[in-house]
Amino acid sequence: MSISDDKLKAISAQLKKGVVPPKESVRSFLRWFGAERRVPNHVSRIRQDLKKHVIATKPDFEIQYIDGLIGFVSALPGNDSSQPDFGTTATDPSHRLGRLDAANRPPVSVKPDAQLEEGVTLMMTKDFSQLPVMTTVREVKGMISWRTIGRRLALKRPCSAVRDCMEPPEIVSIDESIFSAISRVAVHDYVLVQGNDKTICGIVTASDFNDQFLRLAEPFLLVGEVENGVRQILYGKFTAKELEEAKAPGDDARTIGAVSDLTFGEYIRLLESEKGWQKLNLAIDRVEFVARLEKIRTVRNDVMHFDPDGLEPSDLTALREFARFLKTLRDLGAV
Repeated sequence: MSISDDKLKAISAQLKKGVVPPKESVRSFLRWFGAERRVPNHVSRIRQDLKKHVIATKPDFEIQYIDGLIGFVSALPGNDSSQPDFGTTATDPSHRLGRLDAANRPPVSVKPDAQLEEGVTLMMTKDFSQLPVMTTVREVKGMISWRTIGRRLALKRPCSAVRDCMEPPEIVSIDESIFSAISRVAVHDYVLVQGNDKTICGIVTASDFNDQFLRLAEPFLLVGEVENGVRQILYGKFTAKELEEAKAPGDDARTIGAVSDLTFGEYIRLLESEKGWQKLNLAIDRVEFVARLEKIRTVRNDVMHFDPDGLEPSDLTALREFARFLKTLRDLGAV
């Protein structure tokens, strides 16, 4: 019996007795199933197991921040779990703001009656461009920023207290689409993130989006480098007929005129045979090379599904290693 099955059986038994099971972080929950990320195949398998044990997570494990907590509730008909019975059904495909780390770190704030020097000192020591002005974790009075302070000073307006330099805050729900939030951050330089309990649970800035997309950019660039490297190895080695024969079965309408017309899976089909491999004239192991290509194909599919969680470390390592390997072949003049 798997760890996940043991865990879900125990949770099901607790729920039947009316006992509230302990909460788990999404990250540790995924590890019950041997997963690190919420890629489609992992999510589908987890939902099947949850359905089997008549359990739902609250909030839904696919929407919650990866280090955020989820609870467990009965998914029996009539039970208000505040979410649909997903079963094998796909969830909302939008990537929510709540999946970002910055949206789950309560912001540093200042009170409206504080002296402006206090706000400026906080912004300078923390290297912030803006600061929320709050009286409680739920009550936002405004925002101060270098821009709002500079405008007041330039016009010689009173600017002794924080409230003198405030502007209205830009607040969005934690359930807002990441792509919708990007456009608002582009205009306001930030958004304050409001949780479902109405507390301000984070602040997302242009810098946060920049860091996030830089982390996501490396896998995309590595995939492109690997694909170009594989094409270079194959270029000029096969006839048009041989390339056509590598086409996936059932895809008769597509015409293959060059290596660049092949899919990544078709690269593998081309090299799986000893006859195709011999055309490369590479003194390396065919089985190992094809196995690495198959791994890259799987990782490539995950990369193309934009995911704020990023790649599993082992997958990113596989991409880096194979890209470096192909570069070594080029540097040695093997291709």
